[in-house]
Amino acid sequence: MSRKLIVVGGIAAGLSAASKAKRLIHDLEVTVYEKSGFASTGACGLPYLAGGTVPRARDLLSLTIEDLGDKRGISVLTEHEVTEVNPKEKIVRVRETQSGKELTDTYDYLVLATGASPIRPALRNLGADGVFFLRTLEDGISLRKAVEKGAKRAVILGGGMIGLETAEQLSEAGLEVILVESMPRLMPMLEADYSEIIRQELTQHGVAVLPGERAEEILEKNGKVSGLRLCNGKELQADIILISTGVTPNTSLARQCGLALGVRDSIAVDSSMRTSIPSIWACGDCVQSYHMITGQPCWMPSGTTANKQGRTAGSDIGGESAVFRGVLGTQVTKIFGLYAAMTGLNLEKALEAGFDATSVSIVKGDKASYYPGSIDSHVTFVFERKGGRLLGAQVLGGISAAGRCNTLVAAISAEMTIAEINSLDFAYSPSVAPVYDPILIAAAQAGRQVL
Repeated sequence: MSRKLIVVGGIAAGLSAASKAKRLIHDLEVTVYEKSGFASTGACGLPYLAGGTVPRARDLLSLTIEDLGDKRGISVLTEHEVTEVNPKEKIVRVRETQSGKELTDTYDYLVLATGASPIRPALRNLGADGVFFLRTLEDGISLRKAVEKGAKRAVILGGGMIGLETAEQLSEAGLEVILVESMPRLMPMLEADYSEIIRQELTQHGVAVLPGERAEEILEKNGKVSGLRLCNGKELQADIILISTGVTPNTSLARQCGLALGVRDSIAVDSSMRTSIPSIWACGDCVQSYHMITGQPCWMPSGTTANKQGRTAGSDIGGESAVFRGVLGTQVTKIFGLYAAMTGLNLEKALEAGFDATSVSIVKGDKASYYPGSIDSHVTFVFERKGGRLLGAQVLGGISAAGRCNTLVAAISAEMTIAEINSLDFAYSPSVAPVYDPILIAAAQAGRQVL
């Protein structure tokens, strides 16, 4: 008799787990239940759908339901919400979201890939027409429709990556955009100077940035958004309000069936993505990770992490040895012509973690000085004073910022020192880098502070 895998959640982590397990156990019966109306979506592309850079919603679908069934042997049921898990009897209860009809299903293996949900601030009129979140493909479609219907003014609450990317996209779509951030500066994990460069980039492209401001009330007329009142009493006119103030892990099912929880109530898992209950794995934005530098538990949701965790869970289910090493918190974003990338610890976090750390920052053109189109590349290294082990890095500049950051991800993962980084044999051509790459300039500067 064939064994059965049920996966709760049909986006990155869930489908990675299902696909890997199915490849390893050919006769495995796999059913994926997805609460939303779409599966296999590229959620990171939602800002670009909203602004029109991605022209069609279906462009964000990696695989269709038919592809998943015909090519991978995976049954995916969208608009099906798993409402209860009984780990003792290995039963799940499922509700069809459109009809309300309920059914039960059994499993040998269960994967929870329930993701995360937007944080909903305590604001009046949060349900008014014109208030948007941006987490599912349905969210992206709704925001895009509002833009196409002629919205003129948008207010975005939250200066994280999704807020910044959507601000760029809505501005390029012709809307007047105001970005409201409750913190004193944008992306506070970055160097203060880098945050200011990002603010300037936004301002130069017509996006008004209001740091250190808090929303008090969403204003509406006849059920439709008309603006936003700030705590200082100022009122901002808006046809669209996007709430982008962070996310929280979806762990109500995990809590209901008694799984151990960790940081921010995310699901505690081991390096093979096993939970505290046998036959249940978890992966993606709903689970706790471990930081590769500090060794401490953390919660850092991201699409790449979700895919790797899903593949690890599927490998373990299929009997293949697999370990998820942890995370560095690597991120990159584009704001108009500016790219910001980071990995590992910033200086504040390194000191909090108990490292005797310091940092250096440099600015160097990303091409030879005489070659047209050179853009300043800002590079920051965070490292241990004694020995010079690299703990973190930030890169701000042109499109090459992502590649340089990825190089530093590899260096941190290999526990390289500043001296070892400074000896790397980088490729050189005037069109792609100066003779001394910005990374080498930063390493040389940092080397002077290593004990």
